[in-house]
Amino acid sequence: MSKISDAIYEVHYMDTIASGTSPVHRVHPLAKLLVTIAYIWFTVSFDKYNVTGLITMVVYPVALFSLSEVSFKHSIKKLRIVLPFVVLIGIFNPIFDRTPRFLLYGLTITNGMVSGFALFIKAFLTVLASYLLIATTRIESICYALNILHMPDMLVTQILLTYRYITVLLSEANHIFEAYSLRAPFQKGIHYKVWGSLIGQLLFRSIDRASSLYDSMVLRGYSGSFKHSQLPNARWQDFAYPLLWVTLFAVLRYTNLISFIGNLFI
Repeated sequence: MSKISDAIYEVHYMDTIASGTSPVHRVHPLAKLLVTIAYIWFTVSFDKYNVTGLITMVVYPVALFSLSEVSFKHSIKKLRIVLPFVVLIGIFNPIFDRTPRFLLYGLTITNGMVSGFALFIKAFLTVLASYLLIATTRIESICYALNILHMPDMLVTQILLTYRYITVLLSEANHIFEAYSLRAPFQKGIHYKVWGSLIGQLLFRSIDRASSLYDSMVLRGYSGSFKHSQLPNARWQDFAYPLLWVTLFAVLRYTNLISFIGNLFI
């Protein structure tokens, strides 16, 4: 299976797990979207040296992985492309900020090391929270929640069509790659001399496919904006879900919970 086929499979896999029936999947998409936004805001608002406070924010992704039955191992595997960029965010902090902070088994820990590690945790947790939202909520439901928040219809439509068009583009690219492989069976990869012509073919074929899809949408009543199917009425759990999580985030953000628990055993 080629890398393009793997990418197509991953997109369909995300659609499959987002259609699950776990307690988290059944929560109203607006509630999950608001909780994700609140989590990201509280996480990035921590002081750049407050590593212990950031560690307590792990409770949210841990709880979602447990309740939603989303595989943590597979999630880390999917985020492996993003993680190197997350590491690069704070890798230069120890170089620019060498002020000693404390000693750890004879090793001097500087402010730059602490702030770099804290920045890494922030980036990792926020990316993981965004992934969990996508893994537990279908893209149509997320767009429906954005409509409730009065986001412009044009922007919501662009988000939905971009997500759906990825598979169309990848499918056409896969057809071109397979055709090229059959004509050059002993060649590894695609020769650079034909990159331009193949990209042009991909562009024209994808535009032609997109035009056919658009005609099909018009025939089915598309008039410039999607009419999302109404979800069931919100239950009391849908109101309690964001209220409880935001309250917990505020407690973890503005209280040093780890120090408080530590003092109980001293």
